Amino acid sequence: MSERNVLMILSNPLLVDPRVHKEAKALIEAGHRVTVIVWDRHGEYNERETVDGIEVIRLKILKPSKSIYGNLIKTVLWWRKVYKEVNKLFKDGHHFDIIHCHDLDTLPVGVLLKKRFSSRLIYDAHEIFGYMLKDSNPIISKFAFLIERFLIRFVDHIITIDEPFEEYFKVFGKPVTIVMNCKELIYDRYTPPNNDVFTLVYIGLMSKNRFFPDILDVVGGLKNVKLILAGKKEGLFEEVKEYSKKFDNIEFLGTIPSSEILPLTRKADATFIITDLKGQHRMNVFNKQFEAMVCGRPIIVTKGTYAGKMTEELKCGLTVDYNKDSVRDAIITLRDNPGLCRELGKNAFKAAKERYNWDIEKKNLLKVYEEIL
Repeated sequence: MSERNVLMILSNPLLVDPRVHKEAKALIEAGHRVTVIVWDRHGEYNERETVDGIEVIRLKILKPSKSIYGNLIKTVLWWRKVYKEVNKLFKDGHHFDIIHCHDLDTLPVGVLLKKRFSSRLIYDAHEIFGYMLKDSNPIISKFAFLIERFLIRFVDHIITIDEPFEEYFKVFGKPVTIVMNCKELIYDRYTPPNNDVFTLVYIGLMSKNRFFPDILDVVGGLKNVKLILAGKKEGLFEEVKEYSKKFDNIEFLGTIPSSEILPLTRKADATFIITDLKGQHRMNVFNKQFEAMVCGRPIIVTKGTYAGKMTEELKCGLTVDYNKDSVRDAIITLRDNPGLCRELGKNAFKAAKERYNWDIEKKNLLKVYEEIL
């Protein structure tokens, strides 16, 4: 495969987004040059650094607004900074063969840059923003669907996360490739947990539609159960941070690097991703699912979702209704049945080794790059 100069655009600081980090690293290992321009919303990272051979440029538009309309304005200002930065890079001798936009909130500036520099354009859709916003803000949701439909006309290839998402994007008439959020097989065998107290770990977005803060009330009232939390500074991050102080058996770690996610998950007895059935949650397979698999840990997920269907078929966890009683019963079942916990964990690890791992998925990514030019 000939070398490509790749520009990725991402609206978070990169190190907290394991999917983008993995994709960029895979491209570097395949001989491409990758620059990632990201949004450091809280001014917490170096403006420029090299991570695993990836050149990272962080642009700041600080003080995120609690208003979705305020955040839209800040996003437009960030697009402007991205456009100016890429023009500056171009004047300094950089040319990008491929622009790789991660999610809809980077696609508008990606389309402008494609037209400006005659690059090829990849739309890597981790989410479907229209569905994600449908219940919380139906007006912005309709706008998201409209702008996505308009901008996809300029896209050369769509990458997305699973089969339901593939079905959604097929209607646009563009080539679509699934690159699942599978993890690297960093462990060569299954190892059971060794905790004195049954330990749950959750690392990810903490929001109302992901059963926060309800999960804290559930775990806080259980004996011989501990919960370790970490995640992005988004959603209910600050509220959960404060609320967790009420409970002696909940440890809040804040934001951690992606390199710490798997070791921490493997130390746990189980993990969970409990979502409501609204919007795109029925369609998603989440990072947590694949993190649990490569670590050999069972997961608790919601019935009636694509993730729940996968969990039931692979027998790698428990599915629950979206309420406190059902979630509490599942946690108690795993806590009181270590044999079941180990069996589900072994099934999870087997699924990762045989099918759901990054070595398989990155071949799909590299194939897109082979064919796009």
